[in-house]
Amino acid sequence: MAFRARLDARRSWQPGHAPALVVIPLGLIITVCVVDVLSPPHIHLGPLLVAAPAITVAFAGARMTALMGALAVAAQVLIGALRGVSDTANVQAQIAALIVVSAVCVIVCVVRDRHERQLYQVRSVAEAAQNVLLRPLPARSGPLWIAGLYIPAEEEAELGGDLYAAARTAHHSTRILIGDVRGSGLGAISNTALLLGAFRAAAHRQATLPRLAIHLDAAFRWDASQWRSPAEQETTEDFATAVLLDIPDHDPVVHLISCGHPPPLILRGHRLIPLVAEASHLPIGLGGAFGIADYTVQTFPFEAGDLLLLYTDGVIEARNADGHFYPFTERAPQWTTEDPNELLRHLQDDLLAHVHGHLDDDAAVVAIRRLPGSRPGNPELGLLDPR
Repeated sequence: MAFRARLDARRSWQPGHAPALVVIPLGLIITVCVVDVLSPPHIHLGPLLVAAPAITVAFAGARMTALMGALAVAAQVLIGALRGVSDTANVQAQIAALIVVSAVCVIVCVVRDRHERQLYQVRSVAEAAQNVLLRPLPARSGPLWIAGLYIPAEEEAELGGDLYAAARTAHHSTRILIGDVRGSGLGAISNTALLLGAFRAAAHRQATLPRLAIHLDAAFRWDASQWRSPAEQETTEDFATAVLLDIPDHDPVVHLISCGHPPPLILRGHRLIPLVAEASHLPIGLGGAFGIADYTVQTFPFEAGDLLLLYTDGVIEARNADGHFYPFTERAPQWTTEDPNELLRHLQDDLLAHVHGHLDDDAAVVAIRRLPGSRPGNPELGLLDPR
């Protein structure tokens, strides 16, 4: 981390390892000292020495700042001695001012470094929380090559309302969840953790995708409303759009349930195929409230060499300064690299360039390539029908 490197450089600085920028205040001290001594008696450049510790604060820690301050004071004393004016009130006032300014600069460095250490600790906790909640996706799962990308809208944030997760079943298939929780802030993070926890607990043991969807909807509704009064339950809506997928190892298909989420895309060569479900169900958290007792599974071809793209609306609804949406479906076919990680790097750079580095909403993308060599389904494997 660049932040950590800067902090360590300031705390571990030694005179023999000064950064290149130290030549600026050091050169200033030498220049002022030489020019002031060689100038006529009515010209005094000594007050400029105060700039040396002030400049050092911008790139160095307390010890280097204190050293530059001490050198500036020593230079002022040397100037006074060489010009024979050390005992004058003017020179003594300049020396006192240099000492005070240098001390203030050192105090500023100490306070700043303390705040930076606190910020580093907070960010470390945030990173640990992200790794626990939004775990990195497995690079390989059966014949699948998987990569995930998460871009928070807030620059210093590590986690928001977008989520993804993967689970390997005992029946030779991989289950994937991608979703977007309503809202932002701590409430969205809490619901994100809830949905991810419910998926990880049940994805490997629920026999079918509809049962898994029912479980997620029930768990989400129960936890979100158990402490609310009836009046609060009527006025508060917690839900998450999501897509649930089951990808068998030995059948070139993908089974999915869409719950109000943008449709996945299949990238087959340079051709992009939207997987638009015939029945898009209500978001997770609202299904049970409207009496939905079952979910419809759609099945689409997912052949060897195909790339499956899952994404949240933070990608397709990202606007540039002119209000134009990011043309995701136009850009994605341009990146036909075999490596899903490389594709996501291209996507991240292109998306951030489109919005000039600032997203209005979190964005998450999962890229899954089915590697060549997967065989057709074998009845002896005993795969469960995800429907």
